[in-house]
Amino acid sequence: MAKMCEVLGVSRSGYNAWVKRPESQQKKRQEALKMQIKKIHIESRETYGSPKITKILQKQGVKDLKKRSLES
Repeated sequence: MAKMCEVLGVSRSGYNAWVKRPESQQKKRQEALKMQIKKIHIESRETYGSPKITKILQKQGVKDLKKRSLES
C-alpha cells in the first residue's frame, strides 16, 4: 500500500480515510439508476437502446437524465 500511495501522491492516512468513507448519496442514486437501466434493457430482451430507455425512465418519473457516464 505504501508504494501505491507514493505513486498516487497521497498520504497513507488520506487513503485510509477515503477507503472508510461511506458511499455518497450521489453514488447511491447513480447505482440505483444503473440498475433501473439494466432492468429495462433485460426486460426488452436487450433490444431497447438509449432513446427508448430514456423515454421509459421519464414515464417512471426519473428526473435529471442529463448525459453522464454510468461506467465504473
